[in-house]
Amino acid sequence: MTEQMILEPTPLNAVDRCDRCGAQAYVRAILLNGGELLFCAHHAKEYADGLKPVVKHIQDETAKLTEAAH
Repeated sequence: MTEQMILEPTPLNAVDRCDRCGAQAYVRAILLNGGELLFCAHHAKEYADGLKPVVKHIQDETAKLTEAAH
């Protein structure tokens, strides 16, 4: 029998950068193969459909963008 540890995703912060452009990341894509990709809101939206077949979990913190404006 194998045990699988489930880790809670850590919140994204200013140190986390988009893998595509280097802007602050607001989305973490946990891949089926165990890797992860970080995206700014713009690139997360651009690549969303292509990621669906290879992603196990999406951590979307784009709501922080509108919270900061208030």
